Amino acid sequence: MQDLPIALIGAGPMGLACAKVLVEQGIAFQGFELHSDVGGLWDIAGPRSTMYDSAHLISSRTKTEFRDFPMDPGVADYPSHRVLKDYFHAFADRFDLRRHYRFGAEVLRCEPLDAGWRVVWRQDGAEHEGRFGGVMIANGTLSEPNMPAFVGDFAGELIHSAQYRHHDQMRGKRVLVIGGGNSGCDIVVDAVHHGECADLSLRRGYHFVPKYVFGKPADTLGRLPLPMALKRRVDGMILRWFAGDPQRVGFPAPDHKLYESHPVVNSLAIFHAGHGDIRVRPDIARFDGQTVHFKDGTQADYDLVIAATGYLLHYPFIDRALLNWQGAAPHLFLNCLHPDRDDLFVMGMVEATGLGWQGRHEQAEMVARYIKGLRSGSAGARAIQAEKARGFQRVTGGMEYVDLPRMAYYVERSAYRTAVTQRIKALGGQP
Repeated sequence: MQDLPIALIGAGPMGLACAKVLVEQGIAFQGFELHSDVGGLWDIAGPRSTMYDSAHLISSRTKTEFRDFPMDPGVADYPSHRVLKDYFHAFADRFDLRRHYRFGAEVLRCEPLDAGWRVVWRQDGAEHEGRFGGVMIANGTLSEPNMPAFVGDFAGELIHSAQYRHHDQMRGKRVLVIGGGNSGCDIVVDAVHHGECADLSLRRGYHFVPKYVFGKPADTLGRLPLPMALKRRVDGMILRWFAGDPQRVGFPAPDHKLYESHPVVNSLAIFHAGHGDIRVRPDIARFDGQTVHFKDGTQADYDLVIAATGYLLHYPFIDRALLNWQGAAPHLFLNCLHPDRDDLFVMGMVEATGLGWQGRHEQAEMVARYIKGLRSGSAGARAIQAEKARGFQRVTGGMEYVDLPRMAYYVERSAYRTAVTQRIKALGGQP
């Protein structure tokens, strides 16, 4: 099917990285993007964006940017979503990527044929279809809200954090945020400044990482290769120095070791809890009108409840069975290559502390070189094809991650990037 283009779904950071390397490798493709421009969730105006007005990067600029398209040195250490939208627009301009996309195009169905794929999309109010040699899914991992079921009914306003946009939604309201991940902590800090009260309900504890250590972004320090047991001791000591003890101000103790789950990169939540501005509550037992009953027997009344309870992988345009779905996520070689098919790729379904967009660019380069290698019959591509068909495990670097849906596709950064770059080299590249 070398004569047919690949269908690339999505024009967020991962989709743009894929488009760039497909062009570099001379592989024809047609891009599809639901929004009117590039940027994915970082464009708050996008139809599937889950961005909120106060959102910033939680990893620092230099550890997140694409290596061959660095941000301007004048950009803040932790830029806002507005700066990042402009960054992706500039990235698309620099590599002339927009011309490869259909914008305002919603992919409805991807169906395998005896040879190739049938892709159906809606654009300008009409349905269209085309035949493609492969499908590359890069529509992101943070667009489908994971809304838990609650006992009882809440008479106030109950929303998922995906529906939170601006602090005016909190004005004059008693606010309860459910969930203490990065979004939950950002939003409850907004509530401190704009709501009547700011409570935070947690069912589990988290490890907190400050954004700055010794005056520098925390993720730019401590890169010495240490055994994990020693790294936990050293990093844990540094975190206690700079983030303090979250348990002392009411946060529950984590039920997992440092790095076994995604840490919360936020100093303000602990700061405000220490000042009494944020009241940390336990898990919810039930709703009763505007009263929320907690599992420790306490209760309080609220006007607005925001569930910052994360997101689920969502590929509604393709049958799950085609993705080798196991548990909460597809089981794919290096989180992107199907064990049996060489015409279906899930891009960006990878999460790791410190992976950044460069790590995702490397994933895209590996896949593009693999496609090119299969078409030319290279030994490197045939070796990867045989390797993934034999069976494989997720690249966790020996870490035992907590059993949560968002951790189902988590990898250890160094081990993953090493695995990917080794295969890029085997495919003739120089990462």
